[in-house]
Amino acid sequence: MIPADALTRLKSARSIAVLTGAGVSAESGVATFRDPDGIWARFSPTELASMDGFMANPQRVLDWYAHRRAVVDAVEPNAGHTALVALERWITQRDGTFTLITQNVDRLHQRAGSRNVLEVHGNLVEDRCSVCEEIHKGEQQLDAAGLPVCTTCGGRLRPNVVWFGEDLPRDVWDASERAARDADVFMSIGTSSVVWPAAGLAHTARSRGAAIIEVNPTSTDLTPDVTWHIPAPSGTALPLIVAALEAA
Repeated sequence: MIPADALTRLKSARSIAVLTGAGVSAESGVATFRDPDGIWARFSPTELASMDGFMANPQRVLDWYAHRRAVVDAVEPNAGHTALVALERWITQRDGTFTLITQNVDRLHQRAGSRNVLEVHGNLVEDRCSVCEEIHKGEQQLDAAGLPVCTTCGGRLRPNVVWFGEDLPRDVWDASERAARDADVFMSIGTSSVVWPAAGLAHTARSRGAAIIEVNPTSTDLTPDVTWHIPAPSGTALPLIVAALEAA
């Protein structure tokens, strides 16, 4: 299943960058955005994941994210997550660098033990003030309407995720681009490669001479441009890759 020349390229790499998408979390039981048959199906994505939707009905949006947090809290990292932890350990023990760039907001990578993680779309764990941008985690102060507010400026708190129409966090994105430019091997895992600008990172890496390994059960828009496409779920392919590297 794993091309021998792909393993050879990984063994010689000094810098590996990885981009993960919803497919990795789906193997743990996290829906890609929302359950189409569930109670939230009657709402459009912009009603639940945009500033306009939040301003129109903050309680509905907060309830939706509370539901998403409950889903994530009920699942565990899968074999794909733990294999990426092992891959990071494998290359850093050889004085190489490893950067995990994720579009997922569930923090399953961190729960599995990944260390150098860049969250380009934010995360579900934290809240952010909609006025002063201060990050909040844990116990909340509520206003008269029972909605969480910032303890610094009194602004309304929102989930610390990137909504439709919003820019990616500049520092995280800059670090992601640097990792793609510096990579010897770039791995695109469990992502459809249609969400930009994250989908462009593989092309950035390729333009700088990196080998591209795509792990996805189906072909994507990126597939014609990769060095190797491994048609398997991450929980199947990644443990095989790591086992082969550790055995070398």
